[in-house]
Parts: sequence; C-alpha cells; structure tokens
Amino acid sequence: MYVSRRPDGDVSTQASHDFAVCGTLTYMTNITFLEVDKEDLKLVKERFPEAKINSEQLDEKELVDACKDSEIVSTFIYSKFTKEVIAKLPKLKLLCTRSVGFNHIDVAECKKKGIIVTNVPDYGSHVIAEHVFALLLSKIRHIAEASKHVESGKFDYHGFRGMALRGDTIGIVGTGKIGERVARIAHGFGMRILAFDHTRKKELEKEQGVKYVSMDELFEQSDIITLHVPATKDTHHMINDIALHRMKKDVVLINTARGDLIDTTALLAALKGGKVQYALLDVLEHEKNFEENEELIKLPNVVTTPHIAFYVDDSMRNMYLDCFDSIDQWQDGEVPTHIVKPKTLVKG
Repeated sequence: MYVSRRPDGDVSTQASHDFAVCGTLTYMTNITFLEVDKEDLKLVKERFPEAKINSEQLDEKELVDACKDSEIVSTFIYSKFTKEVIAKLPKLKLLCTRSVGFNHIDVAECKKKGIIVTNVPDYGSHVIAEHVFALLLSKIRHIAEASKHVESGKFDYHGFRGMALRGDTIGIVGTGKIGERVARIAHGFGMRILAFDHTRKKELEKEQGVKYVSMDELFEQSDIITLHVPATKDTHHMINDIALHRMKKDVVLINTARGDLIDTTALLAALKGGKVQYALLDVLEHEKNFEENEELIKLPNVVTTPHIAFYVDDSMRNMYLDCFDSIDQWQDGEVPTHIVKPKTLVKG
C-alpha cells in the first residue's frame, strides 16, 4: 500500500491497483481511451494495461456510457465533448485530446467543472506538410492517370504533360508549425513564397525568402494556395465566391486543415468554370455526408484523401506519447505542460 498525491490535493491510498511504470509506483485511476486504432492498441495496453479502450466512433449516449466512471479520458477529434456530455461525466478530471485542435471540446465548460484539458501542440507538423506536396505532385505530374495508362498496356507519355513547381508562386495561409514546414519545403523546390498571417516569422523571411502580404494580394498573385489555419468563426468559408474571384485563373487550391474553411458550393462553381485548375483536399466540409460531397469528389480535377495527412507511424506515436506525458504529470500532482485554456476576451 502507498500514498499518492493527486492534482486536486487529496491523498489517496491504494492497494489492489498499484502498478509500476519505469520503476515508479503510480496511482491507478479509471482511464478511458477513445478512438484507438488497432495499430495503436499494443502501445496503449503496454502503458496503461487496466485502461478501458474503445475503437469505435461513439454517439452522445455511447460516449457518456463509455466515460461515466472515468477520471481521465484520452480522445481524438470525432468524440464531441459538448456541455451536455460534460454535465453527465461528474468523475472526469482530465481530458486529453490527441490532436492540435480542440474545437470538439467545450473548453470553457470544462474549466467551470474543474476539468483540465490538454492537447498535442505538435505531433508531426512535418508529415502534414509532406502530404501537401504528395497531393500536389501526384496531380500536377498526373501520377495516378499515368499509372493506369501503363497498366492498360500503353507506354506513351503523350497527354501527361505536367506542371513544374520551380518559379511558381505558392501562397501559404497561416504560418504556424505546419505552414512553416510547407514554406521550407517550397523553398527547396525553388518556389516564390507568399504568406498571410497575423504574426510574421522573421526567420522565414530571412531564411526561406517568404514575403508576407495581405490576404487579397496572396489570392491575386499565387499559382498555388494552401490553407493552414484553424476552424473558427473568422475562418469559416474564408474561401468563398469573393475570394475565388480574386484568384488567378487555373489556380491550384490545397486544403489539409479543416473542411469548413472552403464554401463547397463556391468551389464547385469555380472548378466547373475553369477558375480553379485543381482542388486537392484532405478534408471536406461535409465529411460525414457523402451525398453532399459526391459531386465535388467525382470531378476529374479534384483529388480527395480521407483526412490522412497526419496519419503516419511517427506522428501517431507522438500523439500517444504526448498524451501519456500529460496523464503522468497530472497523476504526479503537476499541471500538464500542454494544458488548454479557454480564450479570454479583453475589452478595451
């Protein structure tokens, strides 16, 4: 039996649930992991053998049933911790989302209830930046079409003339961790780089030749535009009829951020009208309703992937390890490093 200090200041005595991790005794709380892929089951079970693990995406009732006895919940982006759900989880003390974004969690309500929320600020910005160029190169060099052409028994290059990146202008909307990585890769391709952000990064200007411009200038001058901003009220449908009208003819539009940054109806019209040459999308505005996206997805100048930009071995492992660190810190009575706080509105 041992005594363990808890983050709320209580002292808890445990006997039957003691277990050792890295030679240190740890207080064993009720922990639930949500949205765990089969490839990651071993990692979770080895670290938290007594945790409850769910792999399916759960509706509100199922989510409450799964987490009602848990002090700690580790989740991903499809589990919605709304005010109503949080109200039905009186034992919840720590909510760890294995993602950068946390708009699936009512953070303000968690604060009211004394629930600590943590995220993973950078599980692998480089892999998302890499996917931007995977989408881009696969389409402008006609990889999929050319492969099918060869598979049909034809070894003839005619009809597959591609587009070079060197000398083209790429416009990066948002130069956070991912946008910064995109700029560094684009610099390696010899591209002219424009960026829009409310905060300039001088090292990008100096080392990668990034030029910060207004949003309108970026739209007007870019051959390729890639989006790297969060989903907020201000960014909702930032790519709309007006924005598309400002863009160059035959612009290439890439979105690996959030689906509702783009007005789907406006994009459809621009693709059909020839304004947008290619739309390369890892996210969609209506991801859970295929019928609403079907017309867009089936256009020949659109490439879609099912939100896989983040989905590689090292980034997934980083997500879990960062989450594990938050749990360890909380159990040790510390404030987790990656705590999320609700936004504070300053009047003045």
